[in-house]
Amino acid sequence: MRFGPVSPAEAEGAVLAHSLMLGGRKLPKGRILGTDEVAALRAAGVAAVTVARLDPGDVGEDAAAVRLARAFVPDPAGAHLTLSPPHAGRVNLHATGLGILGIDTDAVHALNRVDPALTLATLPPFARVTPGMMVATVKVIAYAVAGGALEEACRVAGDAVRVHPVLLASAGLILTTTGAPNDAKLARKGEEAVAARLAALGMTLAEVVEVPHEVEAIAAALGRLTGDMALILTSAATSDLHDTAPEGLRAAGGTVARFGMPVDPGNLLFHGRLGARPVIGLPGCARSIALNGADWVLERLACGLDVSSDDISAMGVGGLLKEIPIRPEPRERARGAGK
Repeated sequence: MRFGPVSPAEAEGAVLAHSLMLGGRKLPKGRILGTDEVAALRAAGVAAVTVARLDPGDVGEDAAAVRLARAFVPDPAGAHLTLSPPHAGRVNLHATGLGILGIDTDAVHALNRVDPALTLATLPPFARVTPGMMVATVKVIAYAVAGGALEEACRVAGDAVRVHPVLLASAGLILTTTGAPNDAKLARKGEEAVAARLAALGMTLAEVVEVPHEVEAIAAALGRLTGDMALILTSAATSDLHDTAPEGLRAAGGTVARFGMPVDPGNLLFHGRLGARPVIGLPGCARSIALNGADWVLERLACGLDVSSDDISAMGVGGLLKEIPIRPEPRERARGAGK
């Protein structure tokens, strides 16, 4: 592509680079200049106009954006996405339902390295999405790109963007009690926050069971709990891999995959399985609707994704979430307050 000023006589068939006002009428940038536009330029006494002229093999911005978007999303319906019509070298990708965003980050990085004029911007991997939300945008920065560069970008793009829809419909909640005076208050607060979390994913709270904070009671409750997922919120914080709640899961015949995560708030989470059903031991901060590490694990499991120990280890980058001023032991003391 050649870019720069030319006389009106040389401008026919070129792309106008900058908008112009001609006789009170706007000639918008991006317009392909035809006979009428060239005549208007001459009549207005314009000596030179800045244009982009495509070379053989170049692809215009809108056509390039469409090809690139379809390379990233070859099956929009299967990826739970829709593609907008191209405009000014841009195609937007929108989610069609609730879920979390799946991104092949290597493919996105590879595409963005091919040519600075070919770009893809996305929401962060595993971002929660809602119907109609824009999750990514393809933008061709120049008015045209070399066909070879576009072919290479499409080649490395691969099936790189999709929404993982919520697959589980419900969850059961086990609340434990120790006989403390505030047990009932904490239980209701936790139930309300968990119900709100599930509702945001289009899930229902199938059942709430309160049991003593004992291994055998938790195990028995897990055996009869309804719901596609089991959640445990204890009145006493889980402090060890072999504390009461994880041991209750084991006693029920389940397995514990991991205790502890590098996300704050949310450190004291454990998760595992009982048969085919995922089980999450929620941290105490799940009694608040504020974002915490449990949300990230809950969302992935609700969408049918495995959550390995390595997956949780990788959550540490970006895992320092918003400080809560009313925490009894804030992570960072006020300046000048000493140790």
